[in-house]
Amino acid sequence: MKRLLLFPLLISALLAAEPAPTTYTVAVVPMGTTHEYWKAIHAGALKAQEELRASGTAVEIIWKGPLREDDRDQQIQVIENFTGRHVSGIVLAPLDARALARPVEAAVAAGIPVVVVDSGLQSRAPASFIATDNRAGGRLAAQRLGTLLKGEGNVILLRVQAGAASSEERERGFLEEMQSKFPKIRILSSNNYGGATRDTAMGVSQNLLNRYGTAVDGIFTPNESTTAGMMLALNAAGLGHSKVKLVGFANSQLFIDALRKGELQGLVMQDPFRMGYLGVKSVIAAARGEKIPSKVITDVVMATPDNLNDRAVTALLPQGK
Repeated sequence: MKRLLLFPLLISALLAAEPAPTTYTVAVVPMGTTHEYWKAIHAGALKAQEELRASGTAVEIIWKGPLREDDRDQQIQVIENFTGRHVSGIVLAPLDARALARPVEAAVAAGIPVVVVDSGLQSRAPASFIATDNRAGGRLAAQRLGTLLKGEGNVILLRVQAGAASSEERERGFLEEMQSKFPKIRILSSNNYGGATRDTAMGVSQNLLNRYGTAVDGIFTPNESTTAGMMLALNAAGLGHSKVKLVGFANSQLFIDALRKGELQGLVMQDPFRMGYLGVKSVIAAARGEKIPSKVITDVVMATPDNLNDRAVTALLPQGK
């Protein structure tokens, strides 16, 4: 009888000794939260969460970042707060390659794996870096604009903001390709910054067009805000619809529509959905102690009015996923 009484007690003790299922809490921290691009990264992160849950891994995504893409202090504070909460992992798109290095290194030192997506960080602390080859994207833009201008004319590069590694690489690739492949094209301006919003970019664009409007033949804008701001400024000045060739860099249905209307002549597209997806999958693997690739390069495609229905282009829009 005693043995029979002891048996259920033993089973209860063994069950109590089993560890509770682990729930991984992953902080996904974009540069900003307003642009369509970051919403696509969020969608990719949620897809990874869905798949991991379906396979039996409990994952909770926390989406938090600055409102604007120029608020370094807020992004640093977000990382520091997540470090203090000791989340399971952090997926970060750093808006400044230098300023975010210290808080990321502090998180890793606290035992929190960090995966960097979209834009580089000047640190070896992250477990992985997942992004477009942004310099190659800038070269694609130069090839498109140089071909549209038949190798001659005057061009403006409207930069985004200092410190953002992704856009700086695009700008560098664009200038390198222009100088090496299209020596007869003159760069009228390459030292103006559009800033983090469409409105600031539009203001800078209007100033540039007031100064160079009669001379400019083509323009490259390396992100969503500069492309939107310049497009508005060109239309307001009566220089849109192919009068001045505009090549942008973004992922949004808005710009696909602009290509169809002739307000935009080229759009370099990347794969933010996949960055968010792989970022979450990779940081969970790192939290489990698994080995992950130190660098992953995602797709980059040039969209033009002639290839808008190609799968390579439609797949990079949110509804293509």
